Amino acid sequence: MVQTEFRDSSHIYVASLHNLQGEELSPRMNSPDQQTNVPSDHAEDQIDVPPNVTRKSIESTGSERRSIRETWTRAVDFLVACIGFSVGLGNVWRFPYLCYKNGGGAFLIPYIFSVLFGGIPLFYLEVAVGQYMSKGGLQAWNLVPLFQGIGLASAIIVFYLDCYYNVILTWIFYYFFASFTSELPWQNCNNEWNTKNCSVNFTHSLRYNRTERRHLSDPVTEYWENKVLGLSSGLHEMGKLKWDLALCLAFVWLLVFLCICKGIKSSGKVMYVTATSPYVLLFALLIKNTTLDGAKEGIAYYVTPNFTLIRNTQVWVDAGTQIFFSSSIALGTLTALGSYNKFDHNSYRDSLIFTCVNSGTSILSGFIVFSILGFIAKQQGKDIKEVAESGPGLAFIAYPNAVVQLPYAPFWSACFFLTLILLGLDSQASHTLYKFIRFVGVEGVITTFVDQYPNLVRRGHRKVFFIAASCVTMYLIGLSMVFEGGMYVFQLFDYYSGSRTIVLVGLLELVAISYVYGIRRFYDNVMMMVGHSWLRYTLPYMLICWSVISPIFCLVLFILSTREYTDLTYERSNKRIYVYPHWGVMIGWTMAVSTVIWIPIVGIFKFVKNGATWEVFKLLLVPYHLHPHQMRPEDASELNLKKLEEVRKGKFKTLAATMLHESTKKDEPPTPDVWRTSAWTIGYTVNSNREVETALE
Repeated sequence: MVQTEFRDSSHIYVASLHNLQGEELSPRMNSPDQQTNVPSDHAEDQIDVPPNVTRKSIESTGSERRSIRETWTRAVDFLVACIGFSVGLGNVWRFPYLCYKNGGGAFLIPYIFSVLFGGIPLFYLEVAVGQYMSKGGLQAWNLVPLFQGIGLASAIIVFYLDCYYNVILTWIFYYFFASFTSELPWQNCNNEWNTKNCSVNFTHSLRYNRTERRHLSDPVTEYWENKVLGLSSGLHEMGKLKWDLALCLAFVWLLVFLCICKGIKSSGKVMYVTATSPYVLLFALLIKNTTLDGAKEGIAYYVTPNFTLIRNTQVWVDAGTQIFFSSSIALGTLTALGSYNKFDHNSYRDSLIFTCVNSGTSILSGFIVFSILGFIAKQQGKDIKEVAESGPGLAFIAYPNAVVQLPYAPFWSACFFLTLILLGLDSQASHTLYKFIRFVGVEGVITTFVDQYPNLVRRGHRKVFFIAASCVTMYLIGLSMVFEGGMYVFQLFDYYSGSRTIVLVGLLELVAISYVYGIRRFYDNVMMMVGHSWLRYTLPYMLICWSVISPIFCLVLFILSTREYTDLTYERSNKRIYVYPHWGVMIGWTMAVSTVIWIPIVGIFKFVKNGATWEVFKLLLVPYHLHPHQMRPEDASELNLKKLEEVRKGKFKTLAATMLHESTKKDEPPTPDVWRTSAWTIGYTVNSNREVETALE
């Protein structure tokens, strides 16, 4: 039996389809004060089902969520998955540096503004779209077919991120394995990879003048550049493949494959460990770091506000882009994760909790990072400005440099890199995430194609083979980043594959939902899912953000970030700057354009393929392939069933349906005539003109 509810403010209409080949159709009406059944003299009325609509097809439509698509085992699984990928490397190595660089505590003003008017609305919008449609990627954007390219653009961005963020995990695993020694390999200058300019304590030595010191390097930097990376002179010199890194990269991809090959239920179980364990280690590091000499001064640098800096537009750009990265907005993974929720799951509540945890983790990480930077500055006799770094420089140079000065250095080194591993893996499994391909990132890519080609991928073991093929493909691309010149390729992916493009994708998502699909209609859809929770009374805030504030926020952020663009460079040891050649910059821009270009291409392709007429254009602005539980009473049409003009030789056919529209007006139960003409259309999609549309193959 397929049971479908149509809701408005005072009534719930339930259609129960028993046997569409001849059994009775028994509608009923539920309201707070009455329940009216259809008179028994109509019980024998039969339903005329069109020849191309079968009982099996309609039942599979109505029960697709239960029989085909997996859902989270427990309601809390979705929240754990979100928290898992929210605690990523962006929180640990990017936010603290941005906070220090942009005015310390004063940076929280633009940051909180970005969270309230950019982060929360966009995060929940993507989750709600996935949950409402029960689809990820391309299929979720059946809400607005003309903008279906948004799903493809997000999938390509995630694909690029997944290719290079596992390289970060590779480096982390490399350091983690190297920590299991009695003496850390970057602790002295007596190794084969060290140069004659290597010095452990050159900052305190009187043997060197200031000019000579510029040519010296420390063992931590030499271990990173000479041993781990084998850094070449530039992008033009790729050098040899680093086989040790290639094996680590293969190991990481194997972990990702095992995490997701069993489906979202297994991934959810894995993330209970990977999402909570980092907090234990983070608090352990916080306690240890705050006891170090110089930690107090480091924290003071971190939190002391400088309100004059917030007048700089770059500060607001940094705050906005950090929200996009740390919340994984516009990457499609949130839509994929939300699609595994049950239809009535309160994901709005989860979105608010997620935002608090994400921001709280970023602020907590700042205390951990700057306490250790204060310790380094005190030990080396430097100003903290000279040791404050972001990104790989913090994880693989600054922190290892501090660890070697601690008692039981290998233990604390292993703890730190284990924390980064857990931060990376949980995000990867869901992608997700800031920029870590963790298993969610791959899940976002795979969900897109599984939803797009279910018959091809879901049968038998094909999904496992498809996951394996995806992981192998991204592994092969990642190999280009473990050559001696791989760091330069890594920087190209990092700088051009995301950044401004995800802001543009986020802006187009808001335009598609608010101004094409209809903000009022989407608001009604969200109310259906939220139900009677007290949170429904805060949804007008979302309505205002989705329709006005958030689009303006994204537009201004995109314009400012584009205006502040500078060509890519890479800073090597001793402050030597490598400037990328023009052909390297062109490769980067090609990657950037290759993501967003698919949004207009897909829209134009759909328009031209189906006839390039005004009728086709209007059809591409209305949703299709909705399920019965996704329809509203006002989505029905007039009482009589009318066939409209066929478009493109039957490729698109529109049908006017009755559903329960007239019955809701009269406050009466629907008559058998209404049910006879409308029941077989259940499972088709209703558009904003109250026409049911489907693509009949």
